[in-house]
Amino acid sequence: MNTSGGWTVGPLAEASGVTVRTLHHWDAIGVLSPSRRTPGGYREYTDEDLVRLYQVLALRSLGLGLETIVVCLDTGVDSARVVGDHLRGVEAALAALDAVRQKLIRLAAELATDHGATPETLLDALGAIGGASPASEQVLSRHLDTDQRRRLDARATALGPAKHYLLEIEWPELYRRADRLRRQGVDPTDDRVRRLAHRMDELSALFTGDDAEVSAGVRNAWRENPAAMSGDPAAPADEWRALADYLDHARQDPAHE
Repeated sequence: MNTSGGWTVGPLAEASGVTVRTLHHWDAIGVLSPSRRTPGGYREYTDEDLVRLYQVLALRSLGLGLETIVVCLDTGVDSARVVGDHLRGVEAALAALDAVRQKLIRLAAELATDHGATPETLLDALGAIGGASPASEQVLSRHLDTDQRRRLDARATALGPAKHYLLEIEWPELYRRADRLRRQGVDPTDDRVRRLAHRMDELSALFTGDDAEVSAGVRNAWRENPAAMSGDPAAPADEWRALADYLDHARQDPAHE
C-alpha cells in the first residue's frame, strides 16, 4: 500500500494471490479497473476496488466465467448474496441427498426380506432419484426424449451454485439486452446482437453438452410455451417468439446472407 492509501498492481497481486498479468488483463476487459492513477501514471486500487476484487474471486470460485461475473456485478450482486446463495445451494443439496438416502435405506431393507420391496417403496425411491418437475418438464417432454432430459438435468446439477447465476442473472440479462436492441430497430446482423447470441449459445452448450438436438429441443420448448419454461405466467409468447426469430437471424452465417 502506498502513502495515498491505495494499492498499486504489484503489492495488490502479492497480497491477493492474483498475478500482475491477470490484473492487467481484467483491467483491459473491464472486469476490475483501478479507480485512479498515481502521479506517475501507475494503476492504483482503492478499498472499493478491493471489494470488487473479492466479489470477482468469490464468483469465480463458484465456477462462473468472467463474462458472467461482469454481468452479476454490474446488475448489483454483492458478496453477501454470493455466500448466501452458495450456502443455500449446499444445504439444499444435502437435504435432497439425505431424502434419497433415507428412501434407499428403506428400499434396501425391504429388498433384504423374503417378501422383497413393495411397489410403493420402489416408486417412492424412483421419484426421489428422478426429481422431475412441473409444467416445464411437460413441455420439454414433447421436444426431448427421456435420456436427453436426464442428461440435461445432470449437466445443470453439475454446475452447482453457478447454475443460479447463469440461469437467473446472466441469461435473463442477455435476453433483456437483445430485446432492447430489437425494440430499437437494430439490425440482427449487428455485431452487438451477434455477440449476445454467441454468448447465449455458449451458455446453452454448458447445459446441453453442446448437443445440437438437445439445444434445438430446448429452444422449441421455449417457443411453444415461454410461460411454462420461465415459470412466469405473464411471459408473452408473441414477444418471445419475435425475439427468438431476431436472435436466430443473428446466428446466421454472414457468408450465406
